[in-house]
Amino acid sequence: MHTSSILKKMAQKDGLVIIPRKEYEFLKTLKAIKEFSPTSSQKKALFLAEKHLKSNKTLSYDDLVHKLGFAS
Repeated sequence: MHTSSILKKMAQKDGLVIIPRKEYEFLKTLKAIKEFSPTSSQKKALFLAEKHLKSNKTLSYDDLVHKLGFAS
Protein backbone atom coordinates (compact mmCIF):
# COMPACT_ATOMS: atom_id res chain seq x y z
CA MET A 1 0.00 0.00 0.00
CA HIS A 2 1.27 3.46 -0.85
CA THR A 3 1.31 6.30 1.62
CA SER A 4 0.51 9.80 0.40
CA SER A 5 0.81 13.15 2.10
CA ILE A 6 -1.86 15.76 1.55
CA LEU A 7 -1.13 19.40 2.27
CA LYS A 8 -3.54 20.98 4.75
CA LYS A 9 -3.82 24.06 2.51
CA MET A 10 -4.99 21.91 -0.38
CA ALA A 11 -7.60 20.07 1.67
CA GLN A 12 -8.94 23.16 3.45
CA LYS A 13 -9.25 25.51 0.49
CA ASP A 14 -11.92 23.81 -1.65
CA GLY A 15 -12.14 20.42 -0.02
CA LEU A 16 -10.52 17.30 -1.37
CA VAL A 17 -12.05 14.27 -3.02
CA ILE A 18 -10.09 11.16 -3.92
CA ILE A 19 -11.62 8.76 -6.45
CA PRO A 20 -10.26 6.07 -8.76
CA ARG A 21 -9.01 7.24 -12.18
CA LYS A 22 -11.65 5.22 -14.09
CA GLU A 23 -14.43 6.93 -12.18
CA TYR A 24 -12.79 10.32 -12.77
CA GLU A 25 -12.61 9.66 -16.53
CA PHE A 26 -16.29 8.63 -16.53
CA LEU A 27 -17.29 11.80 -14.68
CA LYS A 28 -15.36 13.88 -17.20
CA THR A 29 -17.44 12.40 -20.02
CA LEU A 30 -20.64 13.37 -18.22
CA LYS A 31 -19.48 16.97 -18.15
CA ALA A 32 -19.52 16.98 -21.96
CA ILE A 33 -23.25 16.15 -22.07
CA LYS A 34 -25.30 19.28 -22.54
CA GLU A 35 -28.00 19.81 -19.96
CA PHE A 36 -31.58 20.38 -21.13
CA SER A 37 -32.71 23.99 -20.75
CA PRO A 38 -36.44 24.39 -21.45
CA THR A 39 -37.76 27.43 -23.29
CA SER A 40 -40.34 29.69 -21.68
CA SER A 41 -43.18 28.05 -23.63
CA GLN A 42 -42.00 24.60 -22.49
CA LYS A 43 -41.86 25.84 -18.89
CA LYS A 44 -45.44 27.15 -19.19
CA ALA A 45 -46.62 23.84 -20.67
CA LEU A 46 -44.95 21.91 -17.86
CA PHE A 47 -46.49 24.20 -15.23
CA LEU A 48 -49.94 23.71 -16.78
CA ALA A 49 -49.45 19.92 -16.96
CA GLU A 50 -48.41 19.81 -13.29
CA LYS A 51 -51.44 21.93 -12.36
CA HIS A 52 -53.78 19.54 -14.21
CA LEU A 53 -52.10 16.54 -12.63
CA LYS A 54 -52.61 17.97 -9.12
CA SER A 55 -56.29 18.68 -9.80
CA ASN A 56 -56.86 15.23 -11.39
CA LYS A 57 -57.72 16.71 -14.80
CA THR A 58 -55.75 14.07 -16.66
CA LEU A 59 -56.82 11.40 -19.12
CA SER A 60 -55.96 7.73 -19.02
CA TYR A 61 -54.40 6.23 -22.14
CA ASP A 62 -57.69 4.61 -23.15
CA ASP A 63 -59.63 7.86 -22.66
CA LEU A 64 -57.08 9.77 -24.73
CA VAL A 65 -57.23 7.24 -27.58
CA HIS A 66 -61.03 7.39 -27.55
CA LYS A 67 -61.12 11.20 -27.42
CA LEU A 68 -58.69 11.45 -30.35
CA GLY A 69 -60.85 9.07 -32.37
CA PHE A 70 -58.36 6.22 -32.68
CA ALA A 71 -60.61 3.69 -30.96
CA SER A 72 -61.99 1.01 -33.22
